[in-house]
Amino acid sequence: MTLGIIGQAAGLFAVTNIDDILILALFFAQGSGHPGSTRRIVLGQYLGFTAILAVAVAAAFGATFLPASAVPYLGLLPLALGLKAAWQAWRHQDEQGGEETATKPGGPGAMEVAAVTFANGGDNIGVYVPVFATAGTRGMAVYAAVFLALVALWCFAGRFFATRPVIAKALGRWGHILLPLVLISIGLLILIEGGAFGL
Repeated sequence: MTLGIIGQAAGLFAVTNIDDILILALFFAQGSGHPGSTRRIVLGQYLGFTAILAVAVAAAFGATFLPASAVPYLGLLPLALGLKAAWQAWRHQDEQGGEETATKPGGPGAMEVAAVTFANGGDNIGVYVPVFATAGTRGMAVYAAVFLALVALWCFAGRFFATRPVIAKALGRWGHILLPLVLISIGLLILIEGGAFGL
């Protein structure tokens, strides 16, 4: 039975988080050449996903932290971060990426990654809650363990794609445009699909 739950958990994670690989690749590309950025991105991904799990588990036990009407407004987080990234890209468009860029700390921060992960995974909570509620405590623990193990695999995949020569070159050239575009799109999608502000 546990093997069946592990398989179900892996499938559920993959289906609900496939878009995170692109976002992680963009974050890893943005952090390229910045000391400690990999650690911050992985930490942020774990913080954001742990928050998603905590809310889903609590909701499965009957607690609700956010009313359903508030969930669409989570789209404001990636929207704001996307606008910030666009502003920074525009502000720094004339700077050259020489040695100074390679040695100064930079890239995405852990809390930035966590906020995007949580906001992007807000809809996942709605999928996880009924699954967790029917899985029982033991099943929920298996789901959580599999999900957390797969977060590491997702981080590895995102970094892998960001470091492939062809992809790295494209992300290096276009990542400063793609990251804000993806974040703003995610934010708008969450707001519009959730009907925030009467959209």
